[in-house]
Amino acid sequence: MGLFTKDIKTMNDLFVHQLQDIYYAEHQLIKALPQMAEKATDQQLKQGFLTHLDETKTHVTRLEQVFKMHGIAPKAVDCPAIDGIIEEADEVAGEVDDKAVLDAALINAAQAAEHYEITRYGSLVAWSKQLGRTDAAAVLQKTLDEEKATDQKLTKLAETTVNLRAAS
Repeated sequence: MGLFTKDIKTMNDLFVHQLQDIYYAEHQLIKALPQMAEKATDQQLKQGFLTHLDETKTHVTRLEQVFKMHGIAPKAVDCPAIDGIIEEADEVAGEVDDKAVLDAALINAAQAAEHYEITRYGSLVAWSKQLGRTDAAAVLQKTLDEEKATDQKLTKLAETTVNLRAAS
């Protein structure tokens, strides 16, 4: 289903589609994060990826709660955006020989994924409220807050350690 196909006729249809989209994205990130942790040489970065892996599993559980609140079975739809972000991260990581620079590239890739997720969860929270589903909005807001916190942690790590090491 494309974003602007006849299958999306209402705000509710759009909400469900984006819920399915982010459900797919979270599952893809569960596969990608261990690989990113394995490639990372900075121990804080490695641990950050593993911590976020656990959070991401919780995000999937929350999405399943929202599907249930909405009265539909959890289902994923392909998300070319997250696939592209992950593919690009793999390509860039494969081209970097300097391990300090690789860590900087991994942070960049992780932040691309975080920003995608922040966008999706932000919309889902707003749409939940518009649809009168404050219960779903509250669940989705928890994940949005965690995604923003992860982005801030990545920025701090990049600015205080990783980028400095990569540039020297």
